[in-house]
Amino acid sequence: MSREFVTIVAGLPRSGTSLMMQAIEAGGIPALTDHVRQADEDNPRGYYEYEPVKRTKEDPSWVPGAVGQVVKMVYRLLYDLPAEYPYRVVFTQRDLEEVLASQGRMLERLGKTGGDIDDARMADLFRRQIEEFRQWVAGRPNFSVLYVHYRDMVDRPAEQAKRVNQFLGGDLDTRAMAAVVDPTLYRNRRG
Repeated sequence: MSREFVTIVAGLPRSGTSLMMQAIEAGGIPALTDHVRQADEDNPRGYYEYEPVKRTKEDPSWVPGAVGQVVKMVYRLLYDLPAEYPYRVVFTQRDLEEVLASQGRMLERLGKTGGDIDDARMADLFRRQIEEFRQWVAGRPNFSVLYVHYRDMVDRPAEQAKRVNQFLGGDLDTRAMAAVVDPTLYRNRRG
């Protein structure tokens, strides 16, 4: 199938975006990544990042080459994408307490500290930003969005792979997509 759109995996940091990139790549869409950020204890299968994404506002020249591929972006960077291209966004969601716990553990392992904002205020900020994003993207005809919860992807990978496949055109290998899910990597599970 010819995909005349850019496939984007977006979400908060530590929300399952790397897992979704792995699944979509396994399904058959090439991943646009540069492997600058190496796999580590926090993401043992890699981060699937592409450095030019971080400079999209100043230099969106990478976007035309991303048509037909999947690229990972922190959701706040989607605002900077050029309007002349169609985008299909698989937006990963995760319980905010789990996101913050995962971020905290990662920072701790790296010997860094978080900002001066406590978890409750950070969760509230994330909620507001995600709601703003939902409102913004709803008014963009060149964007289509599928929301997938990380817990659902881990607990019911075959079902979620089918949803993602349908959203991205229907020709992906859903068995291969579901097979990349490793529940042991869901280490900051709440409840």
